[in-house]
Amino acid sequence: MQRQDLVISLIVIIVWGLNFIAIKVGLQDMPPLMLGTMRFLFATFPVLFFLPRPPVAWSWLIILGLTINVGQFSFLFWGMQAGMPAGLASLVMQSQAFFTLLVAVVWLGEKWQFNHVIGLILSVCGMAIIGSEQGGNMTVIGFGLTLAAAACWGTGNVIMRRATIGVPPFSMLSLVVWAGAVAIIPLALLSWFIEGQAVWAAVLRAPSWKSFGAVIYLAFFATLIGYGLWAKLLSRYPAAVVAPLALLVPIVGMSSSSLVLGEHVSLWQAAGAVLIMVGLLIHVIGDRWLGRRPQKTNNP
Repeated sequence: MQRQDLVISLIVIIVWGLNFIAIKVGLQDMPPLMLGTMRFLFATFPVLFFLPRPPVAWSWLIILGLTINVGQFSFLFWGMQAGMPAGLASLVMQSQAFFTLLVAVVWLGEKWQFNHVIGLILSVCGMAIIGSEQGGNMTVIGFGLTLAAAACWGTGNVIMRRATIGVPPFSMLSLVVWAGAVAIIPLALLSWFIEGQAVWAAVLRAPSWKSFGAVIYLAFFATLIGYGLWAKLLSRYPAAVVAPLALLVPIVGMSSSSLVLGEHVSLWQAAGAVLIMVGLLIHVIGDRWLGRRPQKTNNP
């Protein structure tokens, strides 16, 4: 990877790692569903008018928006409001890699590899340790909702893969923006009826600068800049080279949350985090290690 692309990778990792701090800040003065609505509203308009609709059927685009945007961010924001620390949320969300595989195996008939099984076992053990440990101000409901968000993300990944089979090449940023536009109305309606009209009136009558800043960060930095740069990397390098970089996001998320928000994890939660990271690493690049062994035996 060229030096300029390494810099781009670092920018994406930092932007996405700090994304969870922005969520925590935004949730201080704005309810979860309203925050999600504002995120996609600001990320979509007016950019939508400058990006052509991706060559994906409307049915797939709607399903994608409902899973990877409405489902993922509703559960994530709810979970973080319900007591999921920002740092641990950045780590638990990476379990989407395993949910992606599980859905792909059931739906698309993809095959398990040995490294996937080992990685899943280690990460499940890590999740179990974190979920059973109540230190660091984490709640069981917050943890469960964050896992649900990761499941929606993983399901959305498979839907995206299925929807783009056989279509001509297009900008992934356009797919992000148009799927984000799909999420605005469902999120707004859910917020209106669940969180209440009075909440909307209060927030719009006296908007918080902290919440407004959080929305700007989530919309422009985490969504448009983050996914835009990520799409550029994927257009230049194989996914096997780019995907492992996402494993660095929880490192930024956990360390920055500790410094900025004063969050801390217990010893057991730290042990669970290490198991999850090792499991994810084996899941993502373990096939390369396995692939080298037969080469050595066939070419002594």
